[in-house]
Formats: sequence, C-alpha cells, structure tokens
Amino acid sequence: MADTAHRKPRREPLRAAIVYDFDGTLARGNLQERSFIPDIAGMKHADFWMEVKRLAKLEDADEILVYMHLMLDRARAAGHPVTRKQLQENGADPDFFDGLDHWFDRVDAFADDLGLQLDHYIVSSGIYEMIEGCPLFPRFRQVFASRFLYDAKGEAKWPGVAINYTTKTQFLFRINKGIDNVHDTEAINRWMHNDARELPFERMIFIGDGDTDIPSMKMVTSQGGCAIAVLDPYQWTEPRSLDKVARLIAEDRVSYVAPADYQPKSQLDVIVKGALGRIALRAGLQVNA
Repeated sequence: MADTAHRKPRREPLRAAIVYDFDGTLARGNLQERSFIPDIAGMKHADFWMEVKRLAKLEDADEILVYMHLMLDRARAAGHPVTRKQLQENGADPDFFDGLDHWFDRVDAFADDLGLQLDHYIVSSGIYEMIEGCPLFPRFRQVFASRFLYDAKGEAKWPGVAINYTTKTQFLFRINKGIDNVHDTEAINRWMHNDARELPFERMIFIGDGDTDIPSMKMVTSQGGCAIAVLDPYQWTEPRSLDKVARLIAEDRVSYVAPADYQPKSQLDVIVKGALGRIALRAGLQVNA
C-alpha cells in the first residue's frame, strides 16, 4: 500500500464563474421567435419587434416591458392564455450554437484541473420560463431573466422581472455578493468589503452578443474580469458584423471578440481556457504549461 501519510491535502477549489447572455449568445435569435411569436402571437418575428420599438418610442417606455406586454396582449387577442407550462414548451427547442452539448463538461473539467470550481450563470433580457424549458437549464447555478407573475389559474398577468441593458449589471453584483435571488433589495444595497464578496469580478468571465450586454461587459472588464463578445459564425464576415467588432474593440468595451462556436479548439474555446488560466495564475494556483 502506498504511503499517503505525507501527501498534501488538495487545496479547496477557488470559485470562478462564466456569466452568459442567452439569446444570440448560446442560441441563434430569440427564443420567442421559435414558436411563441408565429404560433401564439400570430406575427412574423420582424413585425413583432418593429411593433415593440414603435410602442416603446410612442409611449417613451422600456422596450423589455413593452415586449412582455405585447406577448400577453397578442396572445390574449388570439384566445391563447399564456401559462408557465406553455412558455416552457416554447423554449424547449432552441437553435443552440455548435458545441454546447458538451461545452459545460469540457470547460468544467479544464477548470477543475486548474483548481477552480466553475459555476455558470445566465443574465438575460429573455424570458425565464422559456429558458427554464430548454435542455441546458440544469447546467446553470442560477438564471436571472425577465419573468411573469401568474394568477391562481396559472396564467401570466404581468411582468414580475424585466431585465434591460442597465439592470443586467445589478445581477452581476448579485453574483458578486453571493445573492441568488431577485427580491432581496436590502442585501444587494448593503455595503460589503471586496474581500468578503463570494465571487470577485476578476474571477468572472462574461459572454454576450448584443448592445444590451455592453454595460455588463464594460463593467466586468473595468473590475478586472474578462468580457467576450460573440457573434453568429454565419454572420461573422458580414459588413455590419465587422463594423460591430471594430467598434467594440475601439471603444474598449470587451476583452475579446469571437464567433459563437463552442466546439473544441475554436477561438472561443481557446479564449475561455486562457481566461481561466489567467484567473488561476493570479490566484497563485499552479498552472502547467
């Protein structure tokens, strides 16, 4: 029997996290476009979003609240009450980007080898109940997303949470302070020394795609973390996409930009592993070259 008396106990893993947007980051398009907008709202998705923008401008309102209102309004007009179960079913078949079926196991194993405990979060303006219905939902420690309130019959009646581009940063602070809920406003506003926070920003990687993610990406990078902007690989070479990439880099909003390809040895795979290695090195963990 090998002598284990003098072996050093393994160091307790250091917590790190990847925080993802959902629509356009993990899956193409918006979950509402897959079935809810055409089947329940009875509209083309381009027309739906144009109506959202029109109403938001007309009423000088928040676009997230407007689109949630329009979902309920159009469903009610079509005689289709919106229920949690129905929304879960609408979110059950996202068009995920390549590699996500084995991404979490691979990146978790890589982090574990570095001595990191890697948690995954979502902070999204999309609908929580739809994300709840998707196959990847169990992979996340917490999902912060817009969600509805329901009556006694289980029908959605009003937005309960609406996450827009600026309120996304609030949820990064909730992750930073170890607050895994939405309702506790006292805890999020309570002063806490940086050393006491459960997940410092420098051990956080944020991955997002859209303009609604820019404040979050900028905040994470300014606090010493890593922000990665991803774009649909099929749109990577389009002039509009190239302009967006150039602008994000020029304005110092992000650390890296890559196609939303989660397969082994992709640009994104290499960047995330490099960022995790940097977290480990900064923490004084042994990283093998």
